[in-house]
Amino acid sequence: MTNTTLERGWYVVHTQSGYEDRVYKQLLQKIQIEHLQDKIFTVMIPTEDVVEVKKNKKKISKRKFFPGYILLDMRVDEQTYWFIKGIAGVSGFLGEPRPTPLPEEEVKGILELTNTAAEGKPRPAVQFEKGENIRIIEGPFRHFVGIVEDVNDAKAKIKAMVTIFGRPTPVELDFLQVEKL
Repeated sequence: MTNTTLERGWYVVHTQSGYEDRVYKQLLQKIQIEHLQDKIFTVMIPTEDVVEVKKNKKKISKRKFFPGYILLDMRVDEQTYWFIKGIAGVSGFLGEPRPTPLPEEEVKGILELTNTAAEGKPRPAVQFEKGENIRIIEGPFRHFVGIVEDVNDAKAKIKAMVTIFGRPTPVELDFLQVEKL
């Protein structure tokens, strides 16, 4: 890293897998301690809420859009570069040896995704595709097996062909009522 200051922008920092939250907390603490709020403006882990069914209970959890990465709205200079690199769990900047800010369109898309995910209802953790085999785990057709015919991501529903009394029957199900086989 040379002595030049790069423009303010959103930079991507690569972390060790599973260390995003630790690095995030450490960054926030050290920014306060080192008084770097005028150079590092926002630290963000883009996430969305997802719903999973475990042991017949719906559980809402956060899923990271980009596991292993943290986004920073900052000005990169000699001080901030080495400050970030010195955080335990940080592998480096995207675009090393000269960190590259994300294009504005990409940043808008990521922020929009994160905001939309925060405002809307949680998405199902599992996504389905046409032709997949599924097992119904809830409702009147519990324990039946079928094949996905149609997927409606917007409504979190699938249409599946299930064999009932020896006949293929179309059934509409919620994502949370089925599991992949």
